Amino acid sequence: MGGTESKPKKIEDFSVDLTAVAGANKLMPVIGRDEETARVIKTLCRRNKNNPCLVGDPGVGKTAIVEGLAQRIVASEVPDMLKGAKIMSLNMGDVVAGASSRGDFEERLKNIIKEAKESEGKTILFIDEMHMLLAAGSGSGGMTAANILKPELARGEIKVIGATTLDEYRTYVEKDPALERRFQKILVNEPSVKDTINILRGLKAKYEAYHGLSIADKAIQLAAELSARYIQGRYLPDKAIDLIDEACSNVRVMQDSKNEEMALLEQKKIRLEVEAAALGKERDRASKERLKEVMRELQEVLDKYKPLEGEFEREKQRRKDLAELERQRGELAKSVKAARTSNNQSAVYAYTYGAMHDLSERIEDLKEQGQDTRLISQEVGPEEIAGVVSRWTGVPITRLTTEERERLLNLKQELHRRLVGQDEAVSLVADAVMKSRAGFAQEDRPSSFMFLGPTGCGKTELAKALAETMFGEEKYMVRLDMGEYTDRNSVYRLIGAPPGFPGHDEGGQLTEAVRRQPYTVVLFDECEKADEAVFNTLLSLLDDGRMTDGKGRTVSFVNTIIVFTSNIGAQLVLDFHKNEKGAALAKQKVVEEVKKKFKPEFVNRIDALIVFEPLQQKHILSIARLLEKSINQRLLSRGLRIKMTDAALEYVVSRAYEPEYGARPLRRWLELNMVTELSRRVLAKMLPEQGTIRVDHSKNADGGKEGLVYQALLDEEEM
Repeated sequence: MGGTESKPKKIEDFSVDLTAVAGANKLMPVIGRDEETARVIKTLCRRNKNNPCLVGDPGVGKTAIVEGLAQRIVASEVPDMLKGAKIMSLNMGDVVAGASSRGDFEERLKNIIKEAKESEGKTILFIDEMHMLLAAGSGSGGMTAANILKPELARGEIKVIGATTLDEYRTYVEKDPALERRFQKILVNEPSVKDTINILRGLKAKYEAYHGLSIADKAIQLAAELSARYIQGRYLPDKAIDLIDEACSNVRVMQDSKNEEMALLEQKKIRLEVEAAALGKERDRASKERLKEVMRELQEVLDKYKPLEGEFEREKQRRKDLAELERQRGELAKSVKAARTSNNQSAVYAYTYGAMHDLSERIEDLKEQGQDTRLISQEVGPEEIAGVVSRWTGVPITRLTTEERERLLNLKQELHRRLVGQDEAVSLVADAVMKSRAGFAQEDRPSSFMFLGPTGCGKTELAKALAETMFGEEKYMVRLDMGEYTDRNSVYRLIGAPPGFPGHDEGGQLTEAVRRQPYTVVLFDECEKADEAVFNTLLSLLDDGRMTDGKGRTVSFVNTIIVFTSNIGAQLVLDFHKNEKGAALAKQKVVEEVKKKFKPEFVNRIDALIVFEPLQQKHILSIARLLEKSINQRLLSRGLRIKMTDAALEYVVSRAYEPEYGARPLRRWLELNMVTELSRRVLAKMLPEQGTIRVDHSKNADGGKEGLVYQALLDEEEM
């Protein structure tokens, strides 16, 4: 047996006729891209090297341009040279598949080329991912597709449209100059948000018909804006289209599910039915009384649930009928188009003023019936779009739907709730973040701060408060201990090892964390301990809001807040904090120490150097109240709560306050003494496992010594 196939396959066996698909009205409408489409048409009309190559990032619309050209050919909106042409989307995988014998692949491709040549320019080959030409066929030991195509491309006897990404063009095509010069490179840039909104409006009808929903124009605008702002690593309009599609899909799925009100009633109904079944087996009086109460509650639930269930089923049937009528109208529209093409005016009139008119009236009637329904969502609105963005990015939905202006204006108050005694630091941070988020700071770079001051004064706490206030929760903070980055090679731990080094596939601790969660506070703790090479690596982050990891991927830090903490000059602050003028001088000297430690190019890229003041005893008292709330949060799951008197708090502060260590000794004292003693007493049944426990100060506590006393309170007791 030879290497040739018994029956040569035709071009249709390896490709899809895009013009035929366009003629069947199965392609999405193409909005915009007029300039790129015009360049493709002009290139195709050239005598030689009439092969355009669309080059652009994934998702910007390269394939859509070719589909738009197919639609123009069908509508005869192209030069005479291209009228009647076919665009065949060639699948190189199908051409290679099954070509196991030497020469099979070459013969297939030559047959495709021959058929295209015989059409005299009326068959245009479209090769998506055209860099695959350099690999296709090499596995069988024969010539690659690129080498077979090059002579034909140069002579202009066939027309080929290629499409590939910028990276793949640079990596593969540019390394083969002979192939590159046979194509006319056409750059396809990412559309703007405004252009994306127009594209989405053009696609709106198709998605509404497919999902059986209506899409609000505000949802379209929000999809373009939020996808551009929050979804990194992907490009418009693709990510905005996916956002709309998923939001529609979510609403469509919810239409087949019971709404929240019905779900809660159903859960309550099941719970009451189970309880009634269990109580029915009991004979004691209390169980019988409870059974009567359960049956009464169950009847109330059923009285509410059954009407809702009936309405829900009727609405489902209405939507099913509506979808069927929409389908019939779509089929009828195709018949009208076919009748117009064949110039059958009587059929056009009968369809348009007969069946089409009746269908449209029935559809409008069904739509009006559904306007008052409250059980099934009829529209995709801004909330649905925000919900999808929230799931994709991890940013809490309330942070997207709440006006950012309101959040920024309240930032100082929110930070003050968490941080005590650092008014100047809070004001500086809040003002800088507000300026950045309002668009008055330099664009495309994150807000960055260096927090200086003695230990325990609230530097890390302010970073946590920023994460909670700006991004919803404390977990949106990446904390890096710079004591672990003391040598030059530790840079690779931040951004990932380069190719060929151990750990290349793992990624960097910093870049991977931000790539997965772009909305976060990045805390570089005790930064003075890190090696100088680490700070050199961070320069691009602070200046341009981006870093390149070990795999060559660019990670955006634009939506992060960068915080460095350092104890440089902490002793200077402690020595002068009692004297107001001395405190100002100390801050100045601390900043001078920072400038001695770090290079000017690093310090100049930080938005603000903020010196924290040592905490005074009055501040520690307020912090003690905050720590009491924190302890109560932990005890909440046990049903236990503590109430500390003012005397108890003052006693704790007097025992725990150490100016040079800030608030940390207070937390440590409460844990070692009060929380430990509470645990011991609860385990020994000296205190109840649930309820409220008053903590007071006494000069005659256990053993006759001064200390804290614990007393269980009755519900009606007051402090």
